[in-house]
Amino acid sequence: MRLLPGLICLLPLLSPLAHAELIDDVNDRGELRIALEANTPPFNFKNDGNLAGFEVELGQLLANELDVRADFVVTDSGDLLTGVESGKYDIAINHIALTPELKDRFDFSEPYAQVDGQLIAQKEEQPRSMLLVQSLAEEKPKAVAPVSLAIPFQKGNPAFRASLENALQRIKADGRLEALEKKWLAGDGVQP
Repeated sequence: MRLLPGLICLLPLLSPLAHAELIDDVNDRGELRIALEANTPPFNFKNDGNLAGFEVELGQLLANELDVRADFVVTDSGDLLTGVESGKYDIAINHIALTPELKDRFDFSEPYAQVDGQLIAQKEEQPRSMLLVQSLAEEKPKAVAPVSLAIPFQKGNPAFRASLENALQRIKADGRLEALEKKWLAGDGVQP
């Protein structure tokens, strides 16, 4: 019976739920690891070898609000979400649409933008874009519903979610997000 209190004290340490919270890892490193593809202007792209675009500047603002450095990692679409899921990256900011399928795998920030679905479709490789143009020429264009863009991160990190949400709220409240939208996305199908 003497062992029981000792075992009870050890159970939280042995539990898989006793992992460190993502915000603690971010603060310990002093950086927010942000995955993106860097191939879709105006969202994120390289300009003379430097990262630029709406989501690059948003990532920098979020890191500043969290009081850490932004560490942008350019990757491909195959590694982007699996890297976030495995913990290789903290977040992905890559015009990721908030879908029910992804909600099962990740926790998300609140949406940071509502964009025309056609704007997202423009990132597809050339042959599919040409098929879209051909089919639109043959038919009357159909309205595309707005798409909510949000930031995915590993499930089960409520303190990180709260920190990210607070940072995003401050960026929205003081007009910085709106200024970024005007700078990068004005006239590109962004919904207020």
